[in-house]
Amino acid sequence: MIYKDFQGMKLSALGMGAMRLPVMDGDDARIDEQAAAAMVDYAMAHGVNYYDTAWGYHNGNSELVMGKALGKYPRDRYCLADKFPGYDLSNMGKVEEIFERQLEKCGVSYFDFYLFHNVCEMNIDAYLDPKYGIYDYLMKQKKAGRIRHLGFSAHGGYDVMKRFLEAYGKDMEFCQIQLNYLDWAFQDAKKKTELLGEYGIPVWVMEPLRGGKLASLAPADEETLKKLRPEEEIPAWAFRFLQSIPSVTVTLSGMSNMEQMQANIQTYEEEKPLNPKEMETLLSIADSMVGKIALPCTACHYCVSHCPQGLDIPGLLSLYNEHCFTEGGFIAPMAMMAIPEDKRPGSCVGCRSCEAVCPQQIKISEAMADFAQKLNG
Repeated sequence: MIYKDFQGMKLSALGMGAMRLPVMDGDDARIDEQAAAAMVDYAMAHGVNYYDTAWGYHNGNSELVMGKALGKYPRDRYCLADKFPGYDLSNMGKVEEIFERQLEKCGVSYFDFYLFHNVCEMNIDAYLDPKYGIYDYLMKQKKAGRIRHLGFSAHGGYDVMKRFLEAYGKDMEFCQIQLNYLDWAFQDAKKKTELLGEYGIPVWVMEPLRGGKLASLAPADEETLKKLRPEEEIPAWAFRFLQSIPSVTVTLSGMSNMEQMQANIQTYEEEKPLNPKEMETLLSIADSMVGKIALPCTACHYCVSHCPQGLDIPGLLSLYNEHCFTEGGFIAPMAMMAIPEDKRPGSCVGCRSCEAVCPQQIKISEAMADFAQKLNG
């Protein structure tokens, strides 16, 4: 197992994420505890010492199962990460209640790592609002030793992350972002990584395989990669990409079965970063994947000045591209909650004034109508 230095600690470069544990009969709330425990045992035996759970994973059962599976090991043999569930605004006034319950569910007296969960457009104002006392309470727990290291995870855009860092950056020790070779450009992951670098904050990775989309590729793309590294399996390319980014410390993988666990641990037995040619090839494949689905908006903003509804068309098209590529998902609906009702895609009147000035000749009115329909389910 590869290990990374973090404040005098040696953290396994591969961490076990507990959001996609094996389940019974396809029911996300019914974790196969025996299979999950076997995976934890295998991970522990092969050097994984970082485990990540959260309040909402598996309908609240992930913390219970992971606490039980890890509980038979000495507490100093593993690091456990948990998160405050700010993705649900109704939780904002319950930080103490939730934190105490999380310790109880996990069967521990402290968390090695604790995060503000899912900082995004929907909740940034609440996270920064002192009336909820979230920051003050978590800092108090850190001083008391019940949180060893405090950080945050973010699915929001660059500007949201910047606001959070301007407020709390001096106290953040790590940040977890969606990072993979597809999102390096598509979700501005490169820019977000550079922003964290400005604050000296190391990167924790979530969604290294983009929810499984990078576990297999089009046959032609797989053939291209096989010519460069005949021995490398396709999923491993996503991890080799992350091994090429110096600020990446821990990569979390939500492994759902023992086969995935074994393959990923084998990949992390050694570090094999990409050379310039391999990196260029991989990013070119990513561009091609996105280009087959995404609209080619360059955010020139010519359209905005011609929209009688005052819509942020480039911003909406960016969310539309994400929603189409992911075939749904939570990012676009979550971001939409922070946009006033009259500025959402359903407010487009189809006048096509924007299309008359679009250099890319995008059929914006059709995209807005389709987006509104997709969001309404």
